[in-house]
Amino acid sequence: MDTTEFRLINWDLAAGTAAKLVAAGPSLTGTEIAAVVADLRAKADESVEHVHRITGLEAAADLRDSQVLIVDRPGWAKANTQSFEAMLGPAMEHLAATRGEKISEAAQVLSSTATGVEMGAILAFMSSKVLGQYDPFAGLLRADLPSGGRLMLVAPNIVAIERELKVDTDDFRLWVTLHEQTHRVQFAAAPWLREHLQSKIAELLASLLAEPEALGERLRAAASEVIRGKKDLEAADAGRPSSGDTGLLAGLRTGEQKAILSHITAVMSLLEGHANVVMDAVDSSIVPSVRTIRQRFGARGKDRGMVEKWLRKLLGLDAKMRQYADGQRFVSRAVKLMGMEGFNRVWEGPENLPTEHELHHPAAWVARMGGSPAGDQTPAGN
Repeated sequence: MDTTEFRLINWDLAAGTAAKLVAAGPSLTGTEIAAVVADLRAKADESVEHVHRITGLEAAADLRDSQVLIVDRPGWAKANTQSFEAMLGPAMEHLAATRGEKISEAAQVLSSTATGVEMGAILAFMSSKVLGQYDPFAGLLRADLPSGGRLMLVAPNIVAIERELKVDTDDFRLWVTLHEQTHRVQFAAAPWLREHLQSKIAELLASLLAEPEALGERLRAAASEVIRGKKDLEAADAGRPSSGDTGLLAGLRTGEQKAILSHITAVMSLLEGHANVVMDAVDSSIVPSVRTIRQRFGARGKDRGMVEKWLRKLLGLDAKMRQYADGQRFVSRAVKLMGMEGFNRVWEGPENLPTEHELHHPAAWVARMGGSPAGDQTPAGN
């Protein structure tokens, strides 16, 4: 079977569905939109110097292999369908080679249409929540794109939140771009990281897609969570059990699958935690009203928390993937024990990445890196 024709998700349909379903953003004139786009681009450029100073990563001095895009909600959704398709490419090729003959063309069409619509519903929901995103896999899409990734800032969402919080516009936009630019710098400092993550994700997906029917079932369950709303998430927020485990990864069975997921979890927690540590290093000399922004943004944290909880539910990681909190505690403790320069060894190669166990026991990682004595096993957060 021709692998280029083998599709279990109609990504064009997903992007089109998301564009139709996406909620309207704040009302802006053409002149206002142009001003917001120009200002966000300027803030993104300005934030790099601060990330460089806080992290000490020299990669921040040259980010030419990646790009900054200011997008609207449909643009963010379409960009993510492109990246998902690129990431799924190796897994699709494997599935076509091993099981393609057993999956009829009619079944493919039905499956790809259904999952395309469901993925579109998920992306439509998410497109109104995300402020920014660094996509390290954009360079896989086309040869004419930069070899690195792309940083996307979702302009209507940033404007909506700054209006809701009634915060200083200049300060809030710089505060947001600092976090996202940190991710961009991380991948510039570790050019091997994109390929490493892609290979691990492809390995996990190839295993999951060995039963393509299950993918459709999981997507349908995930999409239904969007349609049903926030009932289960509100229950989880109140400490009550949810109605069930319907995540895309709920069907993980083998030890190998769980080991790969454990590694991906640790890496993603590291990236998010490091970005949050950089955010915490931002003071009033950089963002004058940072205390007000943190207070008001934290007070409205139910929305952001719901998105994060929904993502964990979508992926089946409610109890496992506490990216921000776990990663931030790890990075903070490791930097305290080693200093920022010592901690930056984490970007030198995949062998220096923390395991999921080390994520919760940073002193063990520090000892492995030749830092403090291995006897200091204080868990992260203590």
